[in-house]
Amino acid sequence: MLQSLGADKVIDYSKEDFSKSGDNYDIILDTVGKSPFKGSVRSLKKNGKYIRVVHMALGPILKGIWISMTSSKKVIGGQIKETAENMVFLNGLIESGKLKAVIDRTYPFEQIIDAHTYVEKGHKKGNVVITV
Repeated sequence: MLQSLGADKVIDYSKEDFSKSGDNYDIILDTVGKSPFKGSVRSLKKNGKYIRVVHMALGPILKGIWISMTSSKKVIGGQIKETAENMVFLNGLIESGKLKAVIDRTYPFEQIIDAHTYVEKGHKKGNVVITV
């Protein structure tokens, strides 16, 4: 699925720890919080970026700021603000085909507990949608 979306290389985190392979990457994008912080930063090329879009604890946040200030590598974390400008930008990416939303499963609101249980197992392949 990821290759069909344009990924050059796909690594199954449940079978391989990419940070121990010796390979180096321009960008490491962690959307679920499964990559090891220290190993991810170590696996970046010069001027590489480690992007983590899920919650980071205070320790990695402070380490990320330090790494970004003292090296060519950048650690970026957090979520975008849901501003009208950002939503228009995302909509433009979707309409142009540069961003493709992947829906794994859809649950009715009445099954929201089942949806959360499924997501927390950590094996979803895309987004989980709750219909209201």
